[in-house]
Amino acid sequence: MSDVTRTKHGRPVHHWRRDVIELAALFTAVAVADGVANLIGHGPDGPALLLVSALALIATTAFHTWWARRHGHAPPAEDTGARPPAAERRQAGPSVAAPAAPDSVPVPSSLWRLRTTVKDEPGSLAALCAALATRHVDILSLQTHPLAAGTVDEFLLRAPGGTEASEVTRAVASAGGLDTWIERADAHDLVDAPTRVLGLAARTALDAAELPLALRQLLGRCTIRSLPDRPAGGGHGAEEVPAEGVLEDTVLRLRAPEGGVITVERPHLPFTPTEFARARALVELDARLGPRIPRGQDVLTLPEGSAITVRRADTSDLPAARRMHDRCSARTLGRRYHGPVGDADRYLNHLLSPRFGRTLAAQTASGRIVGLGHLLWDGDETEVALLVEDEWQQRGIGAELLSRLVAMAVEAGCASVYAVTQASNTGMVAAMRGLGLPLDYQIEEGTLVITARLDKHPAHSRPPQDGHRREYDGSALRD
Repeated sequence: MSDVTRTKHGRPVHHWRRDVIELAALFTAVAVADGVANLIGHGPDGPALLLVSALALIATTAFHTWWARRHGHAPPAEDTGARPPAAERRQAGPSVAAPAAPDSVPVPSSLWRLRTTVKDEPGSLAALCAALATRHVDILSLQTHPLAAGTVDEFLLRAPGGTEASEVTRAVASAGGLDTWIERADAHDLVDAPTRVLGLAARTALDAAELPLALRQLLGRCTIRSLPDRPAGGGHGAEEVPAEGVLEDTVLRLRAPEGGVITVERPHLPFTPTEFARARALVELDARLGPRIPRGQDVLTLPEGSAITVRRADTSDLPAARRMHDRCSARTLGRRYHGPVGDADRYLNHLLSPRFGRTLAAQTASGRIVGLGHLLWDGDETEVALLVEDEWQQRGIGAELLSRLVAMAVEAGCASVYAVTQASNTGMVAAMRGLGLPLDYQIEEGTLVITARLDKHPAHSRPPQDGHRREYDGSALRD
């Protein structure tokens, strides 16, 4: 075992070379002493020689003492097993960074999401990182998506506050990056990809209505459509999409759990095989779990004393919802659907499907549905709609349903909700005003659109995932 190894293990170090030298010095000293004794005993100058020997011994001892004090604490040149002082070894737990200087000022920074394609060869990623470093851009996270002709690298970056997107893209281009895409990010993007995917899977497992939103948050800015088995206007039916799905550049097609096809489109930014696999896994999880909605319910007491239960509804409530339609007047149905009253039943299957949003039902103690509230996914301007049976109107049911729908929209990260109604529908106007939120009114040919901003809602906990407006066509989330 070497001296260094013994030092690292805390064992005493014995230098055999030093022992040999000391032993030789001892024998030499004995020989010299014997010679001196013979000279003193047989020569006339014995006392003088004895005095000279004593002086030489004293000088040697003084020199040895001085040399030991000067070099005794220096570590051997070959000893690389240095250890901290005993006081430092006794400290437990993580080290604490030194506090910043009192006059230090935090430097403002901005977050960016960047995606670029680089050659699949050694050194390409290093060159890209070096180009970003020259502009003081910090890489917070990196995901790689291998392709046949290269590798797509997705970064989360922190840049100095005044950095423009064009500066970052120029740096990437100078390092060989191609097809670069960049957009602003926020603090929620700091969550690492596996944690985010697991969170989306958990939300989808609890509520089938979360699947479109989960796909939207998983894949970023995109349009999501749910199409029936055989689309009336043409397009890809379920029989044309294989079970494993289809990846076509900027379009994904996946078999919907209830039949039909889920189409995901994204402008200008092709999907990678990794994104396709994640989306497919999320849809497969939804299919394995089957139809489901949270079964919680609340029992409310109306001012006149009647008990009403508010709960989530889905397509299993279709017969009861149709019976409620039969009990509603033509005027009530016309205000709700803005079209021929005879076609009202056609919309119910779509409205009750969790693929397009969430539905709340108000039912009596006997189980009869007397009110429906719909939250239809429309990105940052999610639509809300109410229908209350004539006999149960003006009792606060609509306002209760609306407040709960708005809370759901806030929880889902929507920036606003809007209601489309007739200008003469004073009940819907009053319910929207009762939210206590900033409202915007737009009237066109007798149709009133009331938009409520949710950033002032008390339960508003986080901004939407992006600031892009989408339009709803009844079957899609569209940018």
